[in-house]
Amino acid sequence: MQFAFHNPTKIQFGRGQIASISRLIPQDAKVLVLYGGGSIKSNGVYDQVSAALKDHQWEAFGGIEPNPTVETLDKAVARVKAEGFTFLLGVGGGSVVDGTKYVAAASLYEGYGWDILAGKHKVTEALPVGAILTLPATGSESNAAAVISRTATAEKRSFLAPAVYPAFAVLDPDTMTSLPDRQLANGLVDAFVHVCEQYLTVPTGAMVQEGFAEALLRNLVVLASQYEQRHTLEWRENLMWTANQALNGLIGAGVPHDWATHAIGHEFTALYGLDHAQTLALVQPALLRVCFESKQAKLNQMGHNVFGLEGDNVGHRTIDIIENLYRSVGMGTRLGDYQLDKDDVLLQVMTALEGHGMTRLGHQRDVDLNTVDAILRRTQ
Repeated sequence: MQFAFHNPTKIQFGRGQIASISRLIPQDAKVLVLYGGGSIKSNGVYDQVSAALKDHQWEAFGGIEPNPTVETLDKAVARVKAEGFTFLLGVGGGSVVDGTKYVAAASLYEGYGWDILAGKHKVTEALPVGAILTLPATGSESNAAAVISRTATAEKRSFLAPAVYPAFAVLDPDTMTSLPDRQLANGLVDAFVHVCEQYLTVPTGAMVQEGFAEALLRNLVVLASQYEQRHTLEWRENLMWTANQALNGLIGAGVPHDWATHAIGHEFTALYGLDHAQTLALVQPALLRVCFESKQAKLNQMGHNVFGLEGDNVGHRTIDIIENLYRSVGMGTRLGDYQLDKDDVLLQVMTALEGHGMTRLGHQRDVDLNTVDAILRRTQ
């Protein structure tokens, strides 16, 4: 193990914590509140934000999509530059927080903001960001990553920059009370796969990272088994905190990462508009079956330590349990569940991956286009 770990985000967890932003945001800041489709205006969150910012100078920017697009976000960038906002507050799920990070970085860059996603501009500075999380899933509220789409070219890309770590994140489980079941399932599956992408690689001997990852996976297994209790405070609290810990940097420190499932899944979102978690549930079981040989040791470990399996074929049984877990919360794992045609998917996804230079994926860079072809065929 050799790593540097620093997470600067202050977490305000629990009921009523939205009020704390009144003291967490500098009094002299000019604040732009960014949000999504408007649900925060019907569930009371917007009113709480308004009350907390009553002594601040602030305005709002709405309409950030579930997969935030550079086309929408650049409108916010233009406002920030023209009106001199000095602090950005993202109120919503991971997409809103990701979009807020992009705006924070692009607002201090004179070129085209997509350069950040294309790797043409390295982010070294950004406006300060705060987050109020309403949908637990991505962990974006306390990490340095963001995923942004460009509609014009059907691309979905990510960037990583310490400058966009949120200064604080408010995690109030009451903000989840109005979420539809589909979004709760998305959050659970998203968090599960986030852990897997940092865990299902090769044995590392990193006891803290692997042990903590297994604890988080066991949490999510229990939450899936208790899915009928999803509207209770305890269930919401545990999903919100588990999803945060899944991608705040700790379990991935000093160990190999994979992210092949995400890379393939991003193309499904860009091409077909599937929810992010839906793409992960679709791709991951097939990927694990095709790449079984390289992942068998960790699948066996996961089977023993997470699912309590013994006997023969532990690795294969572990994949079956993972797929059944997704289906148990209503998540489709096959192309037919999303009315997608195999031949169209093979053509479109393979073409997109090659066009985006994504021809060597996985922690050992051994998931080439032939392997992706086999994975896609296993999603039938």
